[in-house]
Amino acid sequence: MRRRDLLKAASVLSTAHLAAPALAQAKKPLRFIPQANLTALDPIWTTAAITYNHAYMIYDKLYGWDGNQIQPQMVAGHNVSPDRLTWTFALRDGLMFHDNEPVRSRDCAMSIRRWGSRDAFGQVIMKYVHEIVPLDDKRFVIHLKRPCPQLLFGFGARQCFIMPERDAARPGTEQVTSAIGSGPFRFLRDEWVSGVRAAYARFEHYVPRQEPPRFFAGGKVAHFDRVEWIVQPDPATAAAALQKNEADWIESPLVDLLSMLKKTPGVYTKIIEPGGWAMFMQVNHLNPPFDNLKVRQAILAALDQQIFADVAVGDQAELAVVPAGLFAPTMPMSNTAGMDLIAPPRDIARARKMVAESGYGGEPIVLMSPSDQPMQSQLSEVARDLFQSIGLKVDYQVMDWGSLVTRRASQKPLNQGGWGAFISVISPLTGANPGSMPPLHGVGRKGWLGWPTDERMEELRAAWFDAPDLGSQRKLAEQIQLHFLETVPFYILCRVRTPMALRTDIQDVVSASFPMFWGVRRV
Repeated sequence: MRRRDLLKAASVLSTAHLAAPALAQAKKPLRFIPQANLTALDPIWTTAAITYNHAYMIYDKLYGWDGNQIQPQMVAGHNVSPDRLTWTFALRDGLMFHDNEPVRSRDCAMSIRRWGSRDAFGQVIMKYVHEIVPLDDKRFVIHLKRPCPQLLFGFGARQCFIMPERDAARPGTEQVTSAIGSGPFRFLRDEWVSGVRAAYARFEHYVPRQEPPRFFAGGKVAHFDRVEWIVQPDPATAAAALQKNEADWIESPLVDLLSMLKKTPGVYTKIIEPGGWAMFMQVNHLNPPFDNLKVRQAILAALDQQIFADVAVGDQAELAVVPAGLFAPTMPMSNTAGMDLIAPPRDIARARKMVAESGYGGEPIVLMSPSDQPMQSQLSEVARDLFQSIGLKVDYQVMDWGSLVTRRASQKPLNQGGWGAFISVISPLTGANPGSMPPLHGVGRKGWLGWPTDERMEELRAAWFDAPDLGSQRKLAEQIQLHFLETVPFYILCRVRTPMALRTDIQDVVSASFPMFWGVRRV
């Protein structure tokens, strides 16, 4: 649905009945409209943002990022040997899984190993690890081969969720579907209907820390007995539901409807990430034409971030962040190295010549566009026009986001259901540094989606992990951004500050990279 159609629809569309479970509640549930349908439950198996939303409700982590630094979360504390090679961790009291089994150190040890087998940051961390040894039910020790300055950042700022040992023992390449965590909410799996709804109940045995909530850290107090996710892919219908008080919270309202929502009595909008989410285009290095460096460079020569930003934010110009470099502007690794390579004006004629000289064989780009992600859908149309303007053929395929998430994991050739490109988002925290960005990983088929092979990038990333102080880390971040702009493993299209829309009686929403359901209350 195009922008003008959505604006028209919002003024006349009556809200369709939003299905909800019949389970009676003493207290009114929190009714949340997520940005996509929940199709996968395992945050280690997939990097889909909607699965992270789900995971932060039901799982807990050893540490948490508070917006500035790492804080203890599941741990009571840790001790480090003078040579910084031995770390001993102690769990705090009262930790219990949703099946009423206590959280033990062996659950933590196995969860760290599973996370480290799959997560781009964790994979590097595990190269430092000699062994992880449970000492008793409450304590475990990590012996390192060499000091690891980024160890706690990995535990607290990445998705290192703690699962029961039986789930964490499964390979990271196999999805865990039991959804048993130890966080403040339980997943009501029997009520889950993919494409329709998901529901969560407050876990009565969760013991929060006695601290204010801050980002992923602090006291995770659940003020709602029940949270209902209502899947509503049509943004106009979602906005109408919020206006009529049939929903409490829209995670990602369509930008074109923000002006209307801001004027609606009983509704307000809130930006929870001032740095803006990076809209990026991932390309598949296993298939042509993106296995050709000269083609990737030609696209960069023509790519105008301002055009993507204008389409993304419409008349809400204050939401756009351009120019956009590799790292989030609110994070210490942000820099301007090589930014002249993406500065306007862009040269379409030069890009067409570069394509012609690249040896491009006319292979079509299978560009996947998500029908239920309005901003990504609109940007996909801009990407299609960009490709065609420089002489590249496009096979434009529209599908829902759940289908796209499934298909993007395929490493098959184009004629066997493979793909060429898709547009997604990177949160400021994920885009904070060279270690936390999955698409920057250059280890080929063992890495993240797109699977570029880049030994130099891996050398630079390894040096960044070893760097002992902020100054040396920043210098390496500049080198990495230069190398990124030269080799083009993926494209940063622009950054967008993404507001949420809520009823005015929903307050105390925690500012974080994802919607946090602790701390928030109805007033």
